[in-house]
Amino acid sequence: MDLLRSLPLGLYLEQPQTWLHKIDPRVKFAWLMSFLTSYVLANNFWRVLLVVILILATLIARIPRRVWQQQMGWLLMLSFFVLAIGAISPDAMGVDYQPRLPANEQILTQPGNSKNIIQEPASNNKYSYVLFHKGPVKVTRRSLNLAVRLSTIIFTVIYSTNLYLLTTAPEEITSGIESLMQPLRRFKWPVTEIALTLTLSLRFIPLVLEEVQNLFRSVMTRAINWKKLGLKGGFKVWMTVAERLLENLLLRADQMANAMMVRGFTSPNEHQVQWHDLRLKGRDWLAIATLILFWGIRLAIGTQV
Repeated sequence: MDLLRSLPLGLYLEQPQTWLHKIDPRVKFAWLMSFLTSYVLANNFWRVLLVVILILATLIARIPRRVWQQQMGWLLMLSFFVLAIGAISPDAMGVDYQPRLPANEQILTQPGNSKNIIQEPASNNKYSYVLFHKGPVKVTRRSLNLAVRLSTIIFTVIYSTNLYLLTTAPEEITSGIESLMQPLRRFKWPVTEIALTLTLSLRFIPLVLEEVQNLFRSVMTRAINWKKLGLKGGFKVWMTVAERLLENLLLRADQMANAMMVRGFTSPNEHQVQWHDLRLKGRDWLAIATLILFWGIRLAIGTQV
């Protein structure tokens, strides 16, 4: 099991270079924040549309299928299960729904009830709060609404963030965020230190996955008989693995700190390295214009009534 290939979370795709790679990291960060914030107070149509936009962006960018196929498949499967479970779960309204009209419509046509008859307006669309009810399975409008909200937000949050990390180098991310945080220097915020910490954190993600992968392989190669160990014995084994994982990660962090000290690193302000020359180009202005159109459509059709 190769976690670095089967589950590329937070990893940067160096080759091939797609058009998403060439967009300014600040513009991509604005797009990411738009995906994460436009979800607030949006209707279900807009929530589903965000999922469709992310899938189309992946296909149009021509990202290799081996990179996104498995991860997108697992996310879509997870979202589908959340949708199905949420739809058949109780909607927490705590009310017993009853139809407005009686089941036997002949009662309304009896002569003795002519004074109590309320004329219903002719309509072809019959409203029903309960969309499906057969045996113990019951789907209401509210439960379906909550299920769509939950399933789409899981996919949008996870996949939009992963797509940003997949097409943006860690140095570009930190350079873009540092550039956007420049106004905070007036309030004496340590902008450069924050950018450096973020850079080291992003560089540390592959090391964590590598350590998890190595420990998992070491457990599998020992052919442990989990049935003989039982629940208590298996718990002790995994606690030992978790302890070893923590020790290895602390050792990697100590090695990284020693490497910086050997190279004479004292503070980020004195050893600042300009990774990228951030300049907005034609494709970036086009992405900004599309982002403005994105928010215009969101305000026009995506607001929850």
